[in-house]
Parts: sequence; C-alpha cells; structure tokens
Amino acid sequence: MKKHLLGLAVALLAAGGAMAQANDTLAKVKASGSITMGVRESSGVLSYTLGGSKYVGYHVAICERAIEDIEKVVGKKLEVKYQPVTSQNRIPLVQNGTVDIECGSTTNNATRQKDVSFANTTFVEEVRIATKANSGIKSVADLGGKTVATTTGTTSVQTLRKNKRASGVEFKDVFGKDHADSFLLLESGRADVFVMDGSLLAGLIARSKTPADYKIVGEVLSVEPIAIMVRKDDTEFLKVVNKTIATMVKSGEINKLYDKWFLEPTPPTGSKAGLPMSDTLKDALKNQNNKPAEDYAAK
Repeated sequence: MKKHLLGLAVALLAAGGAMAQANDTLAKVKASGSITMGVRESSGVLSYTLGGSKYVGYHVAICERAIEDIEKVVGKKLEVKYQPVTSQNRIPLVQNGTVDIECGSTTNNATRQKDVSFANTTFVEEVRIATKANSGIKSVADLGGKTVATTTGTTSVQTLRKNKRASGVEFKDVFGKDHADSFLLLESGRADVFVMDGSLLAGLIARSKTPADYKIVGEVLSVEPIAIMVRKDDTEFLKVVNKTIATMVKSGEINKLYDKWFLEPTPPTGSKAGLPMSDTLKDALKNQNNKPAEDYAAK
C-alpha cells in the first residue's frame, strides 16, 4: 500500500511539473529548441496559406517578430513550426501545449479568457455580411427566408441573431468547416450570404475567381477585438509578446505592416483587401490593452 501511495505521489508530482512546464512557454521552447505557431489556412489577410508549409499575413508577421524577441530572451535560435488550426481546435491546442502562440483571427472575449490568455489587441474586427452582387440583399432585414453561412466554431451567427435588427427575421443557417469552405457555400449558391469578420470576407473575395461578383453589405453587426492567444496565466511569455507589440506601435512598424497586408497587393494573386485602419483599432493601438469583446459592446 505504501509503495502504491508513493507511486501515486510521484505521478502527481510529475503531472504537476508537466502542468507548470505547460504554463511556462519560455522554459518549454528553450528546452525543446522549437516554438509552434498556430496559423489559419484562410483567415483573410490575418493568416493564410500560400501552399505547402508557407503561411503569411498580418498576424503571422507580428508573431514572427515576437519570436525574434523570444529568441533573445531564451538566448538561442528557435526552430519555428507552423501548425494549422481551426475555429474548433485552436483553444484546445493552445491549452494542451501543442501550439505555443496562436496567430490567426481569434476574438478575445470573456468566455475564452477563462481558458486562455490574450496579448494586447492588434486588430479590431467588424462582423459583416457578404453576398453575391446580384442577390438584391442589402441589409439584415433582407435575410428573411434566406440561408446564412458561417464557420463552425465561430460566433458570427449568434451575433447576427442577437442583433436588434434581426428581430423577427427568420433564416436558415449552414456551417462550413473552415472559412474557405463557408465561402464555397456562398460561391456555389448553397448559401445566400456569408456572415463573418469583415477582413476575412474582404480577403476571401479578393482572392476569389471573380471578385466583382461579390460585395459586403449591410450594417456592422458587432465590433470585436482580435488578438494573439497564448496559454492561460503564462505571464512571462505574454510579457514578451506584449513588449514586441508595444515596440512595433512606438516605431510605426505595425502601421506599415497593416498597410502592407490590408491596403497593398498581397500574394499570391496581388489582390487587395482594401480596408483602411479603423478609428477603433487606432485607439486600441494607442491605448494598448487586452479588453474583451464585451467591453466594446458596452460602449
């Protein structure tokens, strides 16, 4: 019995040590010599794939810059691994240690803050409606009897249903497994609209076969802060990431990066998202914080 209890105690201590290691990303990446970045395959110009293992975008670039600073802190060059994530698995993969820093299009909200931590806001998203240019749909009021597409694991349809303008408007919803799949639902006619973050919609439209066939219409359904995600309560790691962001803001580097991905031609097609920086994002960068979406909704 004593041996059994001793074995159990050792196992619990080992588990506790593993948990502590999981929440000490600086120690983890220093020991392993590598860091894993969570990336999205079709999140507009925030994070997307060029094929193979090449990922680019505004948030990818910010994270790559942060990794340079992380390397200085741990005192060694790190192998950077890119791990594609989805709306459904991104939080679990950060929690279980598979992904060290998630650089996609994740909304910072109060519910998610219970499971993970967020760096200071680097993008502020407006949820909008994309439709075909000839659909006749101009606002939420036109969605009665229509089919609305969104992506599994996102909050866009809930946001739409909660919007006061949608009161009494009955529509059917369908879900794509990722943003590209959701856009395909619109493209193929299986959905009348695609409700999602405006930057993602703009990026998907810009890289579609016929961009002129689509348009973003209607009211802004919600304003949400988008941020880089790390493990819960990993204070030292988060401090390095936030310092990187602060340095980029102070030097003007983040504005140049924004213009590169949102206003200038982007690979591989040279298309432009065409989204100037909003006043809300300018304010968030000037007054850096990691306030959740609920704080924005309260304004």
